[in-house]
Amino acid sequence: MKQSLTVLLAALTLTAAAAPVQAAPADSGLSLSCTSCLLMEKETGTILLEDNAHEKLEPASVTKIMTLLLVMEAVDSGRLSLDEPVTVSAYAAGMGGSQVYLEEGEQMPVSEMIKCVTVVSGNDCAVALAEHVAGSEGAFVSQMNQRARELGMADTTFLNCTGLPAQGHVTSAHDIALMSRELILNHPKIREYTTIWMDSIRGGEFGLTNTNRLVRFYQGTTGLKTGYTSSAQYCISATAERDGMELIAVIMKSPSVNQRFDDAKTLLDYGFANYNLATVYPEVPLAPVDVLLGTQSQVQPQLERDCRLLVRRGEESQVTTRLSLAQDVEAPVEQGQTLGRLEVYVGDELRDTVPILASGAVDRLSVPGIFGRMLSKLLMAG
Repeated sequence: MKQSLTVLLAALTLTAAAAPVQAAPADSGLSLSCTSCLLMEKETGTILLEDNAHEKLEPASVTKIMTLLLVMEAVDSGRLSLDEPVTVSAYAAGMGGSQVYLEEGEQMPVSEMIKCVTVVSGNDCAVALAEHVAGSEGAFVSQMNQRARELGMADTTFLNCTGLPAQGHVTSAHDIALMSRELILNHPKIREYTTIWMDSIRGGEFGLTNTNRLVRFYQGTTGLKTGYTSSAQYCISATAERDGMELIAVIMKSPSVNQRFDDAKTLLDYGFANYNLATVYPEVPLAPVDVLLGTQSQVQPQLERDCRLLVRRGEESQVTTRLSLAQDVEAPVEQGQTLGRLEVYVGDELRDTVPILASGAVDRLSVPGIFGRMLSKLLMAG
């Protein structure tokens, strides 16, 4: 079924709860084959396009994005080492569908298991990792659903860690974008695996070719995960980066493998052609702020964070800033204390506000210190 997409510009908070949607003036005119889709910019979480994005559908192996997220969280927190061996259970070895034919009792490092999940969607490896992290697939699935709730994935219920067909195992394009963003934004090491085109395991005895053709044939592809079952049809969460901007294109229930990739490329092409991430700085340097009655006479202000603003191409020249900064502040000053704010506008529209903070702490002078300073000034004046 051909569908036309409505352009949306909806800022999401970092906790993944959607802010009010601002509809763009016109229909995008894009024609896709899928039932549901969404295009999101990674850094800001802004939704650029969506259609039926909250429809609950089977995700097939796109499920494994959450599996990978929990594994990478364990790795990056130090609870799991990439080098440690995973011992394969009979249950994991018995998984059907896509697999690397693990045998019961076989051992493989965590890093190789991750590679097999990302490159060839190994169900056996996904279950082996789940058991290794949580003790059982059931316990791991409970963690998956808990993490989904934390990310605001209200359309999602996971029943396994693989995406193999199970009645009630559903998610949405919107929720897939949320978990995809969490994975690539906060665990960039996953890109070392998701960008592999061809590789091997078991000392070169078993070859791997990525199920995501975009890795080989679409400029800037960084991942992420394909999926297929006869009931879910063809799905993908496709990520790509150009000129410092990374996009997430989610396609669900496309009727063929080629149409799945064509739909993803259409969304990504649209995003790269129409949007840009602009790095915004204050129009004048942040001058030191005077500190009254402090052990130091000034404190240096700094932006709380870098400001990267998603704008439509051609709007870059309309970006302006407005600086509000205290002339002085009374000691004591705490590191991180708010001293002002930087407002960022596109035309007349306020798009972002960045707090300005004290870069260091300044203690208050003691009473003897105050008198000493006064005496010093009197002597210098004399």
